[in-house]
Amino acid sequence: MIKPVGSDELQPRFVYDVAEHDKLSKEAESLPSVVISSQAAGNAVMMGGGYFNPLKGFMNVADAMGAAEKMTLTDGSFFPVPVMCLLDNADAIGDAKRIALRDPNVDGNPVIAIMDVEAIEQVSDDQMKIMTEKVYRTTDPEHVGVAAFNSQGQTAVSGPIQVLNFSYFQTEFPDTFRTAVEIRNEISEHGWKKVVAFQTRNPMHLAHEELCHMAMERLGCDGLVIHMLLGKLKKGDIPAPVRDAAIRKMVEVYFPPNSAMVTGYGFDMLYAGPREAVLHAYFRQNMGATHFIIGRDHAGVGDYYGAFDAQTIFEDEVPKGALEIEMFMADHTAWSKKLNKVVMMREVDDHEKDDFVLLSGTKVREMLGNGEAPPKEFSRPEVAKILIDYYQSL
Repeated sequence: MIKPVGSDELQPRFVYDVAEHDKLSKEAESLPSVVISSQAAGNAVMMGGGYFNPLKGFMNVADAMGAAEKMTLTDGSFFPVPVMCLLDNADAIGDAKRIALRDPNVDGNPVIAIMDVEAIEQVSDDQMKIMTEKVYRTTDPEHVGVAAFNSQGQTAVSGPIQVLNFSYFQTEFPDTFRTAVEIRNEISEHGWKKVVAFQTRNPMHLAHEELCHMAMERLGCDGLVIHMLLGKLKKGDIPAPVRDAAIRKMVEVYFPPNSAMVTGYGFDMLYAGPREAVLHAYFRQNMGATHFIIGRDHAGVGDYYGAFDAQTIFEDEVPKGALEIEMFMADHTAWSKKLNKVVMMREVDDHEKDDFVLLSGTKVREMLGNGEAPPKEFSRPEVAKILIDYYQSL
């Protein structure tokens, strides 16, 4: 199986030993504690599950700046985005060397992790601006990811963590949430050797389904991992349970047995376009995928990124040899009226725009809200029914 990034074996930060876990849980209640941001809690979950291997904890400012500016930490290792624990202030910490990090997303703010504090630093306005500009390619406060990153505070607390739980993800999505450790185990159980991963934060329509079939066929893959984001999205995005039901139905009906896994991960979407695409590839390697589909406007929002910026970044900016996982670079896929099948649009030179079945997200939402299924060339009827039921319940 493909090795994790930066180590021979996965090194998840979750405390699996039951006695040790119990001991730490008791200790946590007596430690100074802070409620961390939703973004930091998502980072803790990702480190806990081994997705951010070999990171051991939250970055100090020098490492965060290195990740933002050149995707390289101070020790020379590769990581594509800052992974920070930012607070408004560190008053509750004082001079404590060991603290409890509390979850903002669960009632009662239970402890999600324990940190050994190595540094407490103030991040300057200039440093925040540089990190924002490098990661998001904009400092526009209207950008949903920029707003979330800059709303956390400018006191950076760094150090290794021991993760005690996976926030609300394991309880709310027991059938879907999986750690990188679990996905590697499941890939082994399936006996898959070549595995392609597909990232989604939306339900999958026919074009997405066919893109996965295309990638599997062209790459000679024996397995597909549909890996959906379960964390916070922007307003208007379809909730994870609805997406989950729609995707599972599609896989059940339209994929051969033992060829596709439907899983999810706990993280707040950054909407960082190209930089987030690199992060997506990074943690797909850690979960055992050999290939990763990067589509048009991957992880984008609004008009902040070019349609293929998330593909060219791998050639232009990612350090050579940083990742072993290979990218499957895809164009927009759509139903061809001429060929009566889904095609990759760049591969049919003789087509005009009107030769494809293309519907805007707004139009699809309007149709579903009116109880009307999109055409069969756009959406599977079984998927459309689940989405219609959701929109009609609003």
